[in-house]
Amino acid sequence: MSKFSADLLVRQGRLIDPANGTDALGDILIRQGKIVESRPNLPTPPDVPILMATGLVVAPGFIDIHTHLREPGYEHKETIQSGTAAAAAGGICAVAAMPNTNPPPDSSDHLQLALERAQTANVRYYPIACVTVARRGSGSLAPLEELAKLGAVAFSDDGDPVEDEALMRRALEIARDLDRPIFPHEEVKSLTTGGCMHAGEVNARLGVKGMPAAGEEEMVARDIELVRQTGGPLHIAHISTAGTAQLVRRAKADGLPVTCEVLPHHFVLTDCEVEHQGTAAKMSPPLREAADVDAMLTGLADGTIEVIATDHAPHTAAEKAQSLTQAPMGIVGLETAVGLTLTYLVDRVLSLQEAIARWTCHPARILRLPGGALTQGMPGDLTLLDLTREWEVVPAHFRSKSRNTPFAGYHLKGKAVATIVGGQIVYSELAA
Repeated sequence: MSKFSADLLVRQGRLIDPANGTDALGDILIRQGKIVESRPNLPTPPDVPILMATGLVVAPGFIDIHTHLREPGYEHKETIQSGTAAAAAGGICAVAAMPNTNPPPDSSDHLQLALERAQTANVRYYPIACVTVARRGSGSLAPLEELAKLGAVAFSDDGDPVEDEALMRRALEIARDLDRPIFPHEEVKSLTTGGCMHAGEVNARLGVKGMPAAGEEEMVARDIELVRQTGGPLHIAHISTAGTAQLVRRAKADGLPVTCEVLPHHFVLTDCEVEHQGTAAKMSPPLREAADVDAMLTGLADGTIEVIATDHAPHTAAEKAQSLTQAPMGIVGLETAVGLTLTYLVDRVLSLQEAIARWTCHPARILRLPGGALTQGMPGDLTLLDLTREWEVVPAHFRSKSRNTPFAGYHLKGKAVATIVGGQIVYSELAA
């Protein structure tokens, strides 16, 4: 977007750039929204604002490739403006917006409407278009070629699976030719319909229907086999089970173009949280058992899981106040995900550079996006991190319109304290 085209000199930061293997003190000069140079002791050009980053990590701008902004159609939950303000406050410089809106971006006109609305975005906005017409998962494919020409970076019916195998096969063939990934929500509805949490000991104790691990794994296995047959790129959304992690691990070992992501709540929380927090811990896929959480951590550590994303899914307080069986699935995550990553993963499961890679160069590569590195000519997008900042998650302080989080009251260490998009400071907690 042309509005992200400013000049800025960031001084004396610890520059960590996993794409180039960099971890060193230095400065970064941004001109007209692009990185011009990065090295120690850059001269100060006249009329260029200076931002001091002493004691801070300066990383490539973080990218969330799985965000629900709700607009158009559900602005009572979130708008593009409020959701991207939340992204900026969370250290996210770019979001890829999922298509479960009304209307969904299943045609050129509908995608153009979303792009027009995105002029209000506070960070970079990349649309993910539908795989099928009306996001039905059956019937007819959306016009994927037309949608790609308009700027769709991937295709998904997220929230629902593409249940029609023949349609999924054809979608992967087209995705292969377009070099755009299919980004499915993997779920076997016949196994999960009516479920409101993981199927295990806790749901049995609560007397509610569960969603078995097989409800995810069987669809993942089907789609990996279709990739094997077509060569189409597949990025699997929000994996949550040990079985899924192993399926992806094998697919990658076989050289298939398969990638996946994990959400912070799936590497931090178990299904026991539903018993304690009720609908605040209700999402799809659901929180799983401790063995699955361990499998997510193992998958991150061994490189099976290349991306961390939020699946930011805002709902109103009234909607979440319904019973466990009736309340909608989903939690907000844009303002907590980076802090959870730094607190629960860095120096425990991943190095700092490895953690940053899962928010920067890896998502940029998977969705073929600009950015993700501190290289000359790249967008001047930066996320500044204070690794020592201790803070409490207070939902009342969120920029998002919604407050549905299971992390209220959590004390985290490490925070994004400034967000820069195209040289423009879109969020800062730093002294002027």
